[in-house]
Amino acid sequence: FLVAALMLGGNSTRFRPLSFEVPKPLFPVAGVPMLQHHIEACAQVPNMKEILLVGFYQPNEELNRFLLSAQQDFKVSVSRYLQEYAALGTGGGIYHFRDQILSGSPEAFVVMNADVCSEFPLMDMLNFQKEHGDAHSFIILGTAANRKQSLNYGCIVENEQTSEVLHYVEKPSTFVSDIINCGIYLFTPDIFQHIGAVFQKNQQDLMLDEQSNGWQRAEAIRLEQDIFTALAGQGKLYVYKTDRFWSQIKSAGSAIYASRLYLNQYHKTHPERLAANKDGGPKICGNVYIHPTANIDPTAVLGPNVSIGTGVTIGAGVRVRESIILHGATLQDHSCVLNSIVGWESTIGKWARVEGTPSDPNPNDPYSKIDSETLFRDGKLTPSITILGCNVTIPSEVIILNSIVLPHKDLNRSFKNQIIL
Repeated sequence: FLVAALMLGGNSTRFRPLSFEVPKPLFPVAGVPMLQHHIEACAQVPNMKEILLVGFYQPNEELNRFLLSAQQDFKVSVSRYLQEYAALGTGGGIYHFRDQILSGSPEAFVVMNADVCSEFPLMDMLNFQKEHGDAHSFIILGTAANRKQSLNYGCIVENEQTSEVLHYVEKPSTFVSDIINCGIYLFTPDIFQHIGAVFQKNQQDLMLDEQSNGWQRAEAIRLEQDIFTALAGQGKLYVYKTDRFWSQIKSAGSAIYASRLYLNQYHKTHPERLAANKDGGPKICGNVYIHPTANIDPTAVLGPNVSIGTGVTIGAGVRVRESIILHGATLQDHSCVLNSIVGWESTIGKWARVEGTPSDPNPNDPYSKIDSETLFRDGKLTPSITILGCNVTIPSEVIILNSIVLPHKDLNRSFKNQIIL
């Protein structure tokens, strides 16, 4: 049988002001928490016995509620949240909880980073492992990127005949390969021998290094830099390349892009989640998710690529495009929301306009990925999507453009290219 370990990481600064409210992996993308897409993919794998969540978040009510509903919704046991006592990295996290992962002696286990969106071709990876190398080999999911953007990821040089990983470099300074690491892995229990060896070496180094003052931890181990780099070229590590969709969700801007990818996938996986045009309902253009509890005026126009959360109220003549509207938000009559995330319980006044600049990959380059956004460029705020934190009030007839508004703000005028604290 198999188990899965989903790596939640710690709180991401790039996701604020939205991650003040919920842990980033529970942020809704295409109408459901980001992590639910991972769990659904794992639940479809035969012999998947257990899904473990590993992270550095304090367990809170939101996380407990999510675990409870996931246990009821999926046949697989989404059994436990394993909290790290410090940020241990992907390798350190699974090594620290190796006894829980290996409980019952699974033949293999899947490790997935929470901040990626993908079709998660787990069955393809399992079949690939059987066909390539021995039963004890480890598989990395890889995909093609363009030369320039590959420098922002882990780069994999493969043997084209066997798909063995010959060389691995994390975020190289010069071009190494256009095959990048997707943050989804298939391991056998043998991986813990390799992580254990790094742990012991770290311990010895720390004992010899009097400068460390106890700040470094031997247990903090990164799979990418500490394990894959050493395993490359040893006949143990293979790459399975996917040409299906994949993207990182490092920033709020990339959440809108991920939402678009998942909404498009719903045609195959969850057609019931997509809204359709019907008498007495709003006009729907393209892929739109509307929670059943939302109250939407029939003269509103929604889409493409819009996700409307629970209890949202949308007034007459409202236009929403390429946006995520979160739980309890109110969009008053004739307001317009484009390329934006509207936070929980926020209100947008009549005839107001909230607009951002999309940070999409280049549509003319099939290998282009979303750029990891820098918040500032040349001392100015980089134009990006507009984000309203929770409980923000936008007055009538103002424009908020390319701005980030922190929670609980009552604005009284228009803003452009600002962070409003």
